[in-house]
Amino acid sequence: MYIDPNTGGILFQVLAGILATLSGVLFFFSRKIREGLARMRRKLRGGEEEKEYTSSKDVSRRAH
Repeated sequence: MYIDPNTGGILFQVLAGILATLSGVLFFFSRKIREGLARMRRKLRGGEEEKEYTSSKDVSRRAH
């Protein structure tokens, strides 16, 4: 199958844009993804009760 050089360039640009978008979304939502995966792992390990998640921001707000 022959792909014209211009078509190959367009395909490359589209794939590069998709890859950049996906990596940006993963970076932006990385904390929520990690928390969700950790929650799923805890449930699969034996149904341990979920502990309340407190971030450093929550702790610093309470201290003031």
